[in-house]
Amino acid sequence: MPTATNEERPRSIEDLEARLAAGLYFAERSLATSIFLALKLGKPLFLEGEAGVGKTEVAKALASMLGVRLIRLQCYEGLDIPTAVYEWDYSRQMLQIRLLEAAGVDNIEDARRSLFTPDLLLKRPLLEAIDPSDDGPPPVLLIDELDRADEEFEAFLLELLSDFQITIPELGTLRAKQPPMVILTSNRTREIHDALRRRCLYHWIDYPDAEKEFRIVRSKAPSAAADLSRQVVEFVQALRHEDLYKRPGVAETLDWANALSALDATALTVDNVSETLGVLLKYQDDIEQVRNQGIDRLLDPITS
Repeated sequence: MPTATNEERPRSIEDLEARLAAGLYFAERSLATSIFLALKLGKPLFLEGEAGVGKTEVAKALASMLGVRLIRLQCYEGLDIPTAVYEWDYSRQMLQIRLLEAAGVDNIEDARRSLFTPDLLLKRPLLEAIDPSDDGPPPVLLIDELDRADEEFEAFLLELLSDFQITIPELGTLRAKQPPMVILTSNRTREIHDALRRRCLYHWIDYPDAEKEFRIVRSKAPSAAADLSRQVVEFVQALRHEDLYKRPGVAETLDWANALSALDATALTVDNVSETLGVLLKYQDDIEQVRNQGIDRLLDPITS
């Protein structure tokens, strides 16, 4: 994998926009500014927005643009330190204990030192991202859907985001040689604490407008005809103004365009929309609502 140097970092916001677009991520000016400042200032970037608007894709596009590793920590309820940061290789420690017993080692301190060494440490995403033994370029660290994790885990992140260091009782404090670029995302199912927000730059990612979404569909679902892609985008844009439990994101727009293309559709009809709504909407109540209120109500202004 190519290494990232200072020269490879974007020289301006316009340069960043162009390089992201070359990787098929189309960032509006405000988002590009936030990313540029996060890189320039070495600050974490906290992205909030509805599910499916492209928050995770920012980290993927940034890692690809810089030519560095993407390290992803997917958050969930009950996420703990051993899963997110590190744990000891217990099976190898047990083997080491048996070897010490066979060798007749009875010095407790010597035995303890041999059980807690760096080569017996299993590095999880957070420790991997700041690993001081890694001589490569700093990675992009994605802490995805932080709002799904418990508040106790959120509190643990404060040390990491303040000093890019992690304290391991048996080894001491490990500090990054070069801090990673950190992207945190949240779907806002709960509020993230102010103490963590203050350590980050912040940006809200909204649903794209029709022109931007059309550009995304044309680049990432190229098998769909241009006219079909335009109708798909206009239908989804209209659907987002409906009173739905879960409005479709860009990911669903792309899935729907690809699905219709796979069915050899060249234009939206009441029938093919009704038959494929499960690709676009993920809750039966939403599907029934759209069908009951009349698909043609949304479709006629697009196809007429």
